[in-house]
Amino acid sequence: MKFDILTIFPESLDSYFNSSILKRAQENKLININSHDIREQTTDKRKTVDDTPYGGGPGMVIQIEPVYKTLKKIYKRQSKNTRVILMSPQGKSLDQNEVKRLAKYKRLILIAGHYEAIDSRIDNFIDEKISLGNFVLTGGELAAACVIDSVSRLVPGVVGKEESVQDESFDEYNKKTKEFNIEFPQYTRPEDFMGYKVPKILLSGHHGEIKKWREKQTKYRK
Repeated sequence: MKFDILTIFPESLDSYFNSSILKRAQENKLININSHDIREQTTDKRKTVDDTPYGGGPGMVIQIEPVYKTLKKIYKRQSKNTRVILMSPQGKSLDQNEVKRLAKYKRLILIAGHYEAIDSRIDNFIDEKISLGNFVLTGGELAAACVIDSVSRLVPGVVGKEESVQDESFDEYNKKTKEFNIEFPQYTRPEDFMGYKVPKILLSGHHGEIKKWREKQTKYRK
């Protein structure tokens, strides 16, 4: 699985991508993550990527030209196995169903906006928009990282045990009620911590009863 991020801050996510599970996944060539600096496609000495919005208003808007040039530099030929995504509050909200859908592609190109927005003419060169929810970030880099992290977990071999991604929160979805499952509580050693004890059923060794307990503890939410 290949991921590309178009951003004006290509170094901002390096520490996260180069640690833990994502680092091992890249070393094992299960995923490939590349950040592309939009500023490299500017023509002036200051590498300017933003300008004031037409019609007036506060803030700055990222210009369409350097974003378009960056995209065309890395994506010369369109493919049905690639999805070009703009991280935007205007997009559909990311949930586990969307993550599963995106995991079916071989390549995701994620455009991270900044400042007020990217010139809206970028809509002509993308496949879709995705949002993390009804709140505002200072930039789209963190949102892009969330997409990469969540999709990567579904790439075979990235998570050590396949069961880890089959029996967890949001893995089940009820189309009728439009609800996702929230995983049951988990415990480990010590058995007694400051008087707070592990539920006895988990120490019983009765796997059938433990399964029933976990099913009862599983919650659902929209």
